[in-house]
Amino acid sequence: MGKALLETAEVVFRGDFRLKVPFGAIRSMSARGGKLSIEFPAGTAVFHLGDEAAKWEARIRNPPGRLDKLGVKPGSKVRLIGSHDDDFKRELAQRDAVTTNSAPDLVFFAIRKKDDLAKMAHLDGQRVWVIYPKGVGAVTESDVRSAGLAAGLVDVKVCAFSPTHTALKFTPRVAKARA
Repeated sequence: MGKALLETAEVVFRGDFRLKVPFGAIRSMSARGGKLSIEFPAGTAVFHLGDEAAKWEARIRNPPGRLDKLGVKPGSKVRLIGSHDDDFKRELAQRDAVTTNSAPDLVFFAIRKKDDLAKMAHLDGQRVWVIYPKGVGAVTESDVRSAGLAAGLVDVKVCAFSPTHTALKFTPRVAKARA
């Protein structure tokens, strides 16, 4: 008994023992009768997931791409702030995203250092993904969250942007309804 988690690139089990199965290590897999069986180098793991078994198999076989996780749909209007890598720009172009500075659907704000976060004050009212380096003491998740809150935004989602960067999504705060 325990808890199975479907992560971005691995299946994790936490219970009386722990297990991580990277997607790349999966030799074969099948979902039948509410059970997901995964064969990998250390053996076979069977997860009793009920109706979710087939969905997990489909997601493992076809994991969502970066733009899917970020919510970029074909034709989305995006604003890029900061220095973005060519691969990301190419993915946006292939998705037919339109780069604009006025009324974007999403803003992608790439930062390198803590001082860059001051620019968040000018992003009030927009949905913003702040992209920052992973595991670098120069900018922490706490720094990014604090800057977003100070700018009138609230964090709603985090995702691995790349092997070296994390993305944290902010949306405008919803005004509290008056009693």
